[in-house]
Amino acid sequence: MTRKADPRLVGRKEELRLLAGWVSELADGRGHAALLEGEPGIGKSALLRAAASQAAAAGYAVFSGAGEELGQAFPLLPILHALGIDESSTDPRHADVLRAMGEPHIPPTAAAEIVLDLIDRLCVQSPGILIVDDLHWADEQTVAVFYRLARSTTQRPLLLIGAMRPLPRREDLKRLRRTIDRDSQLRLAPLPPDAVSDLVTGLIGGRPGPGLTQLAAGAAGNPLYLTELLDALDRSGALQLTGGTAEVTAGHAPATLGEAITDRLGFLPRPARDLLQSAALLGGEFSADDLAVVTARRPAELAPALADAQTAGVLIDTGNRLAFRHPLIRAALYDAMAPAARTAWHVDAARALRDANAPAERVARQLVPALVGQLEAPAPVAGWVIEWLVDSAPTLLARTTQVAVDLLEATAGRIQARDIRWAQLNSYVADGLATLGRFEDAARLVERTLPETADRDVFAKLHLTLARCRTHLGQHATSLAEVANALAQPGISERYQRGLRVRLADLLIYAGEIEAAEKAAHEVLESTVDGRDADITCPALIVLAGCRTWLGDELGALGYYERAVAAVDGHAELANLQLRAQSNLGILLVVLDRTEEAEAVLLRAQRLADRTGNASREMQAQVWLAALFLETGRWDDALTAVELSSETQLSYSRCQVEGAGAFIALHRGKAVAARRHLSAAGPYAELLDDAIVVGYLWSARALDHEQSGDPAAALGVLTMPRTARGDVQEVEVFLADAVRLAVTVGDQATAAELTARAEALPSREVIPHRAAIAMHCRGLLDGDPVPIRESADGYAAARRPLPQAQALESAAALLAERGDREAAREPFTAAMDIYAGLGAAWDLARARDRFRRYGLRRPTRRLTRPKTGWEALTAAEAQVAELVAAGLSNPEIAERLVVSRHTVSKHVGQVLAKLQVRSRVELARLAAERA
Repeated sequence: MTRKADPRLVGRKEELRLLAGWVSELADGRGHAALLEGEPGIGKSALLRAAASQAAAAGYAVFSGAGEELGQAFPLLPILHALGIDESSTDPRHADVLRAMGEPHIPPTAAAEIVLDLIDRLCVQSPGILIVDDLHWADEQTVAVFYRLARSTTQRPLLLIGAMRPLPRREDLKRLRRTIDRDSQLRLAPLPPDAVSDLVTGLIGGRPGPGLTQLAAGAAGNPLYLTELLDALDRSGALQLTGGTAEVTAGHAPATLGEAITDRLGFLPRPARDLLQSAALLGGEFSADDLAVVTARRPAELAPALADAQTAGVLIDTGNRLAFRHPLIRAALYDAMAPAARTAWHVDAARALRDANAPAERVARQLVPALVGQLEAPAPVAGWVIEWLVDSAPTLLARTTQVAVDLLEATAGRIQARDIRWAQLNSYVADGLATLGRFEDAARLVERTLPETADRDVFAKLHLTLARCRTHLGQHATSLAEVANALAQPGISERYQRGLRVRLADLLIYAGEIEAAEKAAHEVLESTVDGRDADITCPALIVLAGCRTWLGDELGALGYYERAVAAVDGHAELANLQLRAQSNLGILLVVLDRTEEAEAVLLRAQRLADRTGNASREMQAQVWLAALFLETGRWDDALTAVELSSETQLSYSRCQVEGAGAFIALHRGKAVAARRHLSAAGPYAELLDDAIVVGYLWSARALDHEQSGDPAAALGVLTMPRTARGDVQEVEVFLADAVRLAVTVGDQATAAELTARAEALPSREVIPHRAAIAMHCRGLLDGDPVPIRESADGYAAARRPLPQAQALESAAALLAERGDREAAREPFTAAMDIYAGLGAAWDLARARDRFRRYGLRRPTRRLTRPKTGWEALTAAEAQVAELVAAGLSNPEIAERLVVSRHTVSKHVGQVLAKLQVRSRVELARLAAERA
């Protein structure tokens, strides 16, 4: 049978038109994201190939990969295949990805970040098209990368197309659907009868007669089924072409698509069929080298059988790999094997790959279908599998946490508790469950395992994991008792004893036993060796810094944090500890009013988190950058940081960031946005301990009451946390506001109590803003403008413009009330200028009303930038716009500005929206015209 057309493009004229339009837009630098959905064999892959051909013909880069049923638990496989990233690649950028994938201490999200970075850089070199077929089988990291690219298609000349079946409806795929415009979601329906007739004609060179038409109707408009049906009829000699009409003469017609595929496979020589069954174990795509390993044959020996499979239309060559022409063909070969034989083949393949020193993920990929899910009468696990898992568990947990947990659980369930490896395996499972956030499950597993654990170091490791879980579950007292009990047990090695003692010291802080915590941390430090025990030294120093902060010795804490950062410097495997130390140092520098240093440290932490894929730490750095920008009056930058960190699930951080957003919105008179932030913070605030104060959230709630005309309720919010422990940095945020409100409602006793608290703030002699708070509160309580005016100077020195303006306003009001209008004019004017610079519309309106009776007026100034045009850009956005116009990629801009790529991406999106352009190319043209 001679084919005259790609059969699965028949009847897809509208889809082809849309794809061609999206490809053509790449010439103008405009990207696009699209999804194709439909049943197996409906023609999704054919449309993807058509789009790739059009892009290649236009000279654009083409990257194409596909999800695999057996590979969906392994990170980024489709993207790696699409970009050609494997061990044979000589591109140094590919080596960076593989290095991240192979290092056990680097999370898989780090590799995802490097991949995104690489895609950005590739798109600067040339427009491109990235295709991911069978997204329903893609791993979560691949879908996450696809999602992030889809959300920012305007920022790069990239046509992003994914294809998937309607089911299963995974949550990450649902979110992806919601991100992509409905007009770009193409749902492929079965071909109508006219298109079926055209397809038959194109395949066999003649119009179908009545019998063939009736038979073709059984394919239900599915191009793959119809193609396989016609091929089967042709192979059996059952088709006859007479006078331009094709008709069925005789022979068996396959009743289902599966039967048609089986018919095709039946025509293969036996050696080729056997080889293909081995290939089916490796997935939808595979390398000839891996196939040679699992079949114990040389690659040259496989060539004839592989050539037969390609001739028969079973395999296709994708460049450096081979692939089954359709997933259903691989499924037919795979399902034809008896389950017991298939399991044995997978185990044998895993062992062969292990013996060939293949990466752990490739070995695990064969063990998963052999071990996981075999709940009925599970077969014993081979000894080599257990030993390999014990050795490979750290790597697998870091790279493919869920796969590791599944494999380790399945293996532990097949051996006896008296086997020492049972507790080892469970210790790794518990660690993995905690990493996945399943803290209750992990704690229960540890509790079951501990009584059967003879190895003392495994016993200690289990307790460390249990303490981690208890901390996240808020069970600090229970955890403290358990860790103390574990430390009392004999036989634990010195290293694990130190780890337990550091955890004990940390827990003692939660218990308020600061002296005991300091003593325990000092004892740990005395037993460590500089440069060799950084994983113990750093957290011990962080504990000591935390103790100093609780005691109000910020300068003492600073020294410990600086030592903690230095302790882990150069230890790539301790990136998480580096981030923790840097973030805490940055926070403390904010408190000490060393704001420029604080910003530099937090930006370094943000960049490190970005490079290592540590999303939680990156958001933590963003939270504290939001605080820094809020305090120093960079409110637009603060709101960008708020948005970038608004997905954090840590209760305290979420309350802080939503509180900051609400605080700024209320001062700017945007009540709807403020209430959105306050509502988002509500569920997280309920999870916090009653002793925990979140300064910005409390301030925003109070301001909300005040703007509603209820200052007494506002004061009530700010006086609730009187008994909170260790809350100096949070309570100082609103002390002056609380005193002002107390004086306003005539509650002098509360005003005096709060002023005393302000004057007891620690380190006032070295922290300018704390000295300013004390003077501010004293002046408000006594009605004396002199200390208030001095406090404004202190706030200015500390770069705290909002409280500076509030102090100036209060001083001006007291002077005006005394009849000294001329003396009041200067602080009044200065306060109004600061409010205008912040865009604090509510404060300006309130101050105008307040001072109108004194005859003090300030001309109305435009408070906000226009919403569009160059003047709408903030300073940070304008800087990014200049670099985009110069042709730099997002990663290059991030490197130039020393910020994270996420921050750059956010700014680029805002720039394009404000300048009302659709691509970086249009932005460059607009910048050139403006210049």
